[in-house]
Amino acid sequence: MNNLVIQLIGGPTAVLEYAGLRWLTDPAFSPPGEYTGLVKTSGPALHPEEIEPIDVVLLSHDQHSDNLDPEGRAFLPRAGRVLTTPGGAQRLGGNAVGLEPWSSIIIGSSEHPSVTVTAVPARHGPEGAERVTGVVIGFLLSAPGLETVYLSGDNASLDLVRAIAEHAGEIDVAVLHAGAVQRPAEIGCAYLTLSSDHAADATKILGARVAIPIHFEGWSHFTQGADALRAAFLGNSIHERLVLLRPGERVVL
Repeated sequence: MNNLVIQLIGGPTAVLEYAGLRWLTDPAFSPPGEYTGLVKTSGPALHPEEIEPIDVVLLSHDQHSDNLDPEGRAFLPRAGRVLTTPGGAQRLGGNAVGLEPWSSIIIGSSEHPSVTVTAVPARHGPEGAERVTGVVIGFLLSAPGLETVYLSGDNASLDLVRAIAEHAGEIDVAVLHAGAVQRPAEIGCAYLTLSSDHAADATKILGARVAIPIHFEGWSHFTQGADALRAAFLGNSIHERLVLLRPGERVVL
């Protein structure tokens, strides 16, 4: 079966079925509570044992608890491998593999099409934010005969989205970290992830047939949610491309 299947677990965490493999984004499985200064307001729709096995974890970064909380961190050794930043791989060890932006790794088997995973640049806030927020990456998934999937990670830069579009060509499905995250005490009022308007802009820049925003609910530092996303995509006349999933909901594309 070559359909792309996506199921939202909550926050930035989703399971993708792609090219016969199961992929997990930014694992956050802990219950509500405060984790290293970030407040989680709702738990995952599914727990790790309900989504296993996972072949590959796509971890945009390891330094923030809303992308890798304690139970998500504990889950990592149970996956086949973890793809993340070089610094993250060094910190995590074990099955973690670090990828520099624009580098690729091929994953597959004789039974399924080989998937090329390309790490793509991301900036977790305004220019220069790396000094505070640290290094993050996004990912491109591509395989023969299948749709190309972009996973933004915690990217707030449309300039980088343009660079990715120029490098990769048209993207079929864009999984976008939205929520317009703000942390005024750390970096002022700048957004650290895509605002709803910029999520719509990114969809247009990429030429994506489908946009699936995630990372806009479940934590207190999100400033824009589902209603803002609907309004932004409607205002940009691309509402038909928007797929908004509730935690636990699964879509076949």
